[in-house]
Amino acid sequence: MDARYSRQLALPGFGPAAQERLAAARVLVIGAGGLGSGVIPSLVAAGVGTVGVIDDDRVELSNLHRQHIHGMSDLGRSKVSSAAASAAELNPSVAVVPVQARLTSGNALELFAGYDLVLDGSDNFPTRYLANDAAVLTGIPLVWGAVSQYGGQVGVSWGTTYRDLFPTPPPPGSVLTCEAGGVLPTTVGVIGSLMATEALKLLTGIGEPLIGRVTVFDGLSGDFRTIAYGKDPTAEPITGLIDYELFCGLTGVRRLEGTLLDVREPWEVELVSLPGAVHIPLGELEQRWAELPTGPVTVYCHHGVRSAAGRDILLTHGIQATHLEGGIDAWAREHDPEMVRY
Repeated sequence: MDARYSRQLALPGFGPAAQERLAAARVLVIGAGGLGSGVIPSLVAAGVGTVGVIDDDRVELSNLHRQHIHGMSDLGRSKVSSAAASAAELNPSVAVVPVQARLTSGNALELFAGYDLVLDGSDNFPTRYLANDAAVLTGIPLVWGAVSQYGGQVGVSWGTTYRDLFPTPPPPGSVLTCEAGGVLPTTVGVIGSLMATEALKLLTGIGEPLIGRVTVFDGLSGDFRTIAYGKDPTAEPITGLIDYELFCGLTGVRRLEGTLLDVREPWEVELVSLPGAVHIPLGELEQRWAELPTGPVTVYCHHGVRSAAGRDILLTHGIQATHLEGGIDAWAREHDPEMVRY
């Protein structure tokens, strides 16, 4: 066998048989961002035979502090293309399959059917529930990870699933995104490495996977804790894929009407904004909503999560409000591609 694997072949309980299982495995990674930057190199370096990567995003400067699979020369490049190039440099014997697309209810089942295992490194709840349900329907294990600010979580959805732990999604805007709340770059490295470890355990049969358990990491204290959970006996069976944006309360519009309200942070507005927009950060909106002109309001942010929360605040005060689905990022892709670089 390739000398590059000698250190893992020497592990007790590993050996040539485990390495052969890795070489024969087909693994799909959702997201080539922060978590993907930890997961993809680990799988490729370990010798997983085929690694698919699905992502529709492009590399931005604000990604680079935590998405180490990309570099300055990759700015503006598709993340899957950049990740594939990095993987080829690391281990050319591994087949990396880039999929430049967003995971949707329309493509998930067909895509998952071609793989033995899926790792979900996405950054939003609709994709997490979609990935869970598609994995259940195709009968393959799913390793999922999530990060926020200084901490994160890792689990395995197989038999006992993500929906047993989180039966319903949190209210829109209640969980800060990385762009809104920030993220310590080393946190995604820790969670990504843990996700890759779970994948290697499942593929080779070593150890005890996190099935029915979730590991929680606190970067500020350095603590790890594991929480056990069981099947939800009241849960409805998963029989098909649904509208996950609607399920997570992220419905909105793709057009601009009335007063434009930008609820991003000041530093984001300095990078790019829509002409004529009123700027009130989401955290200040409850106190400052009366500053808005009368009439309908379209709320927007970067990806459409904070704007949904802003819309709800305005609705409680009797203001006719919608939000820009997919945020300024999705709008720019359709109307002004130069803005996407932010």
